[in-house]
Amino acid sequence: MRRSSLPTSLTTLACVLLCQFASAEPQLQAWLDQRPVPLQWSNPAPQRYSVELELSAGQLRLQAPNASGSAQPLALYQRQDWHAGSSFNLQIGAPGRYRLMFQEDAQPHLRLLPLRENAPRSVCRAWQGEALSVAVGQVFADGEVLRDAYSGQLATVENGRVELTPAAHSDGLLLLEPAEASTEVKHDWRNATVYFVITDRFANGDTSNDRSYGRQPDGEQEIGTFHGGDLRGLTGKLDYLQQLGVNALWISAPFEQIHGWVGGGDKGDFRHYAYHGYYPMDFTRLDANMGTEDELRELIAQAHARGIRVLFDVVLNHPGYSTLADMQQLGFGALRSGMAQHLPPRWSDWRPEGFENLHAYHNLIDYQHAAWRNWWGKDWVRAGIADYDAPPSALVDPIKGSLAFLPDFRTENPQPVALPPFLQRKADTRAVPREGYRVRDYLVEWLTFWVREFGVDGFRGDTVKHVELESWAALRQAADQARADWAAANPDDPMSGSPFWMVGEVFGHGPQVNVYQANGFDALINFDFQGQLAAKASECLSQAEEGYRDYAELLANDAGHNFMSYASSHDTSLFFAEQGEQLERQRGLAAALLLSPGAVQIYYGDESARPLGPSGSDPQQGTRSPMNWAAQQQAPIAELLEHWRILGQFRARHPAIGAGRHQRLSSQPYAFARTLGDDRVVIVQGR
Repeated sequence: MRRSSLPTSLTTLACVLLCQFASAEPQLQAWLDQRPVPLQWSNPAPQRYSVELELSAGQLRLQAPNASGSAQPLALYQRQDWHAGSSFNLQIGAPGRYRLMFQEDAQPHLRLLPLRENAPRSVCRAWQGEALSVAVGQVFADGEVLRDAYSGQLATVENGRVELTPAAHSDGLLLLEPAEASTEVKHDWRNATVYFVITDRFANGDTSNDRSYGRQPDGEQEIGTFHGGDLRGLTGKLDYLQQLGVNALWISAPFEQIHGWVGGGDKGDFRHYAYHGYYPMDFTRLDANMGTEDELRELIAQAHARGIRVLFDVVLNHPGYSTLADMQQLGFGALRSGMAQHLPPRWSDWRPEGFENLHAYHNLIDYQHAAWRNWWGKDWVRAGIADYDAPPSALVDPIKGSLAFLPDFRTENPQPVALPPFLQRKADTRAVPREGYRVRDYLVEWLTFWVREFGVDGFRGDTVKHVELESWAALRQAADQARADWAAANPDDPMSGSPFWMVGEVFGHGPQVNVYQANGFDALINFDFQGQLAAKASECLSQAEEGYRDYAELLANDAGHNFMSYASSHDTSLFFAEQGEQLERQRGLAAALLLSPGAVQIYYGDESARPLGPSGSDPQQGTRSPMNWAAQQQAPIAELLEHWRILGQFRARHPAIGAGRHQRLSSQPYAFARTLGDDRVVIVQGR
């Protein structure tokens, strides 16, 4: 779920718009040694709350107002499920500032994190340049010649040991592999390196499509406008991704989005277009800002030639908002009486008065007019306008509730529906009426069209827990058939024998086995890595040992299980910013993430320390800043990028890293092995 700005006016008809369902602050109380701790919550995104606490040493207690019974122990960083009777205790040993985060959704939970200045002291030591003697006899036999993939040095195992000096800029790493290892790599999704890119912010390959549908820059900070990245730009960067060891490219949904803008952030302080792909309008067409279908075919063909699979972000939960531009261009909705005189000839050029913000455009619109039946129609979405049903709170009903005030698709509706009225009038849509189709059936057909016709290799499902499992299962079944049809028509494509793959976003979920994997998903995104492992493992890998062991055991205990770990995302935060823009920690992240069991996701620019961009009143916007290509020409970033490339290529060569058995070999220096069949590696860090 993206943490989008709220586009509705909170002073006018916003409650069209469902503001009456906005959730109250968390019902949670805090004491420190019997003294109440005030909780002044901020609400940075729908259903998310946080508060910074200045705590002295003592016993912290967090509890629900109606809690009873003894308190459970609370661990720093650890996600804790929350319910009406919850109560937790934690001994605060280091006085300082802490952040308490609360997620209030279908499965409420909280986390408590120390802020950097009072985080627990690291047990890591700086590597001093010394040679490292490593016991490898449990993995490699005497006489075997090993290669350090970082430096290229060779060493022969003698008496179960090798001795090597890590490369000067390796952070004390040795990446040991057999010198004569096979160059043939068998793909394993448990060892996937997925590169996630918001296409519009990555690379501009065709400037002629930058202002499609009349979209315009704002001439200010360009927080929520289209920046020009497109499919052709992605194709031009495939060699770059291959050099990173990437074997799957997850791109933001390229389907046609709403054409206009909504007010961005709580304050309506920027124009927010659908540059991120989460405000879809016509699933059967590419958005013109993304490029042409020929360019999509070329991207997928060129990616496949490099061993890179292409995943589409997909949304089953909601379409995009209505905008002035789409009302005018597509003929739905209505203005309030007399309001037309306040609009320029092109409605999307409207500007607020000095005393207004961008949310004020809602004042122009009559949301109770019968002409709203010409939009999606009440059989398709719950929207709370005109004769449309109003969605319940997502806290009460996560399936039928609205997220970020977006219209909610009625995917659970068993009744057949006609095409949405605006699509019946849209000249260039591929959507055609189908006898007996439900909302779910249309969405499944539209999304799997891209698999059948273009060879899309997989989906990343958005807001998964807010759509019933049956719809996801139906999407997967149809996608598998579409994949088989595409493979039969394209037998010479390098990926024709590769099955479809689907990963889901269940916000806050960890690496555990789950019900979603019996309903279409091969893996879920692992939110725990960012909160529990990324920071401490970036200091030194030994601090990841327990997490690495647990992850590997989950995979070993269930051959069909997988998860995808990440450290930065468009929905949460950038690791580089969270760690105070320290290049050393960004280097450490490369090892922490790319040597982790299970699939991993690089968020574009993790490898080059992409900084935050401007956010306005929506903090998530800054995580979607333009790719920092120019910085890669500067020595510190160029060296960082090379570090990521070495580790990424090492991971790509060895399925054992993500999918193999984990075994700690020694504590000083810290060394562990990963083994999968004949594939064997040993990783050492002298710090």
